[in-house]
Amino acid sequence: MRQFPRQLVMGIGLAAALAGCSEPLDIDMRGAFGNAPSTAEAARGATTARPEPDARGIISYPGYQVAVARRGDTLARLATRIGADAEELARFNGIQTGDILREGEIVALPRRVAEPEGGPIRAPGEVDIASVAGGAIARADAQQVQTTELAPAPQTGLEPVRHKVERGETAFSIARLYNVSVRSLAEWNGLGPDFAVREGQHLLIPVALPEATSQPAPPREAVVTPPGAGSPTPVPPSAARPLPEEDTEPVAAPAEPVAAPDLGKTETESGGARMVRPVEGAIVRDYERGRNDGIDIAATPGAAVKAADAGTVAAITEDTNGIPIVVIRHEGSLLTVYSNVGALTVEKGQSVARGQKIAEIRRDGAAALHFEVRDGFESVDPNRFLTP
Repeated sequence: MRQFPRQLVMGIGLAAALAGCSEPLDIDMRGAFGNAPSTAEAARGATTARPEPDARGIISYPGYQVAVARRGDTLARLATRIGADAEELARFNGIQTGDILREGEIVALPRRVAEPEGGPIRAPGEVDIASVAGGAIARADAQQVQTTELAPAPQTGLEPVRHKVERGETAFSIARLYNVSVRSLAEWNGLGPDFAVREGQHLLIPVALPEATSQPAPPREAVVTPPGAGSPTPVPPSAARPLPEEDTEPVAAPAEPVAAPDLGKTETESGGARMVRPVEGAIVRDYERGRNDGIDIAATPGAAVKAADAGTVAAITEDTNGIPIVVIRHEGSLLTVYSNVGALTVEKGQSVARGQKIAEIRRDGAAALHFEVRDGFESVDPNRFLTP
């Protein structure tokens, strides 16, 4: 799985479209998040259990597949069991074919093998329950009273992010990166007791549990009295001694009503509602001038990437790994940049509307969008322009 490059080499056409922009569009997703490096421990959010593999050891998602090693497996033995090329599997995972794997270790597959029974694990909303039930009923009707084994039901679940370890990264830094516990990361990927990872290894990022619903407040405890004493009776309000009548005078005359100001007339050019979010998801790396000239937004592979505002496609180019980059010019001197995308739906010179789909999140790389806003050749914080 290719990661975002540390330097982005822009072509001559894009340089002209950016009107003199001399700074590189850094789409590196490594390093610190927020405004400064932090060694604070990652939040310990609860995560789901890793899905169970099929009989061969395959866990299949719509975007990719992984294999789970068994005790005593070498990479060559695992490749034979799942029907994959051992040499290709070794190159993709940065290990040798004769290396012994840990029990439960995750091995990423460079290409898909035969799907497990029931198909890949899909999000709950993508499973057509009606068609599954209808097919089962039809088969039952056709067989009359004879029994037959029904096809396995489709598995459901969220597709986790697949992260490729780069030089210098540790399990602890990766856990902080995605805000998960290092223990959950180790359980999902079969890491050893030392939590060691290697360069080029692919890790599944644990999926967080759905937010727990709020529980009602416990009832107030009843007052316990000695046996035979009876329950305490609340004291009712007294009518024998009413409160004295108050004869107060206002300190000042009531203020005259004032019409509410028209906030639309006072909105600044960089108001937070000028642009819509290009993709739905959490910001996994914030803007930091000189280190990250935009924001990185986590998203589901294949999710629609939308134009943040109306404008014209000024350039479509590629980074050093051949991954498309879209640049849109807006009113004034503003530009928006969308990288780590695929399946483009626009062309250079085309006019786009606010919120129009222009591409999709790539299915074979880091599941995130790098988004920049530039005022001429200067990068600016995209958070100033995006709707909350």
